[in-house]
Parts: sequence; C-alpha cells; structure tokens
Amino acid sequence: MISFRKLLQHFRKEERGSLLVETAFTLSIIATVTLAGMEVGRYALLHQKLERIAASTGDLISQAPFLTQTDVDNVFDAISEVAKPFEIGPKGLVIVSSLSGVDGAPPTINWQQTGGGNLIVPSKIGTAGGDATMPSGFVVIPGETVIVSEIFFDFSPWIFPKVVKTGRIYHSAFLRPRLGTLTVVLP
Repeated sequence: MISFRKLLQHFRKEERGSLLVETAFTLSIIATVTLAGMEVGRYALLHQKLERIAASTGDLISQAPFLTQTDVDNVFDAISEVAKPFEIGPKGLVIVSSLSGVDGAPPTINWQQTGGGNLIVPSKIGTAGGDATMPSGFVVIPGETVIVSEIFFDFSPWIFPKVVKTGRIYHSAFLRPRLGTLTVVLP
C-alpha cells in the first residue's frame, strides 16, 4: 500500500498533462480579454452611432425652409439606417424640438416631435409650449430659432456588466435653421 506522502511526491514529480492545463488556463484568459474588448468596442461604436444620429437628425431638420409632418417622419424613418448594426426601436428615442429666443425670458419650445424608437422618456430640454432648459453657457438670442435633437438609448452589455455599465446614454445636437424659422410643423 502506498502512503499518502509517497502519493504526494508522485504527483509533484509528474509533469504529463501540465501543458494541457496551462493551455486551458491561457485560452480562458485570452477568451475573457477578447470578449471584454469586443464589449468595449461595441459600447464605443454605439456612442459614435448615437452622436451621429443626433447630429444628422438635427442637421436634416434644420436644412428645410419649412417642415411638414411627412418631412419629420421621413427623417425619423432614416434613423434605423444610420443606427445599423444597432436597433434603436425598443431601447431608444429621438426627440426634435424647435426653440425660440424670447426677450428677458428663457427660450420657448415651439414644438416637439418624437420618433425612431419606442422608449418613453421626457426631453431634457422641456415640453412643447414651455420654457426650455438650456445647457449652461448656451444662449438663444431673442428672435432666433434653434433646433435641438436629442437621442436616448438604454444600453445593456452582452456579457460583462462590470466592464461596461448598464445605463441610459444621451446625446444632443443644437443647430440653427438655415433657410427658415421652423417655428411650426405643417400638417
């Protein structure tokens, strides 16, 4: 009968299979780092896409000499193409607002339109007909109009919630209308 001590010495001297164990350990580390890198890359790409959606939406709206509801709907329909490979629908929302500067008062929100997704979230600017909440340092001169495009997206990581946090992503763009005042959306 082999004593326990001799058995331990035998295992300590035995080297067969160590390469297999080391390879398995190394591959698991490489797989984890690769997946975490993909998650971070996905998060960065999503931020770029959302920023581009906010800027493009505001830009397309601000280029029009006047706006109809069909024009606004067409811009919202294009959001899904800009967002690819991400799906904005159930987790996102775009809000476009028209603001007018008022003498001695905060800017007024002329109108707001939502689209591009189904997320229910209020605008950080305010609601149509009310006073606009502006970022610090941003001034709307009386008589001037500004188009604000906001996008909200509820992000959740695929694999590693500790590498990239779950949460709401927000981007906005502020543009001046080029050819008209855009204070109303025509039917």
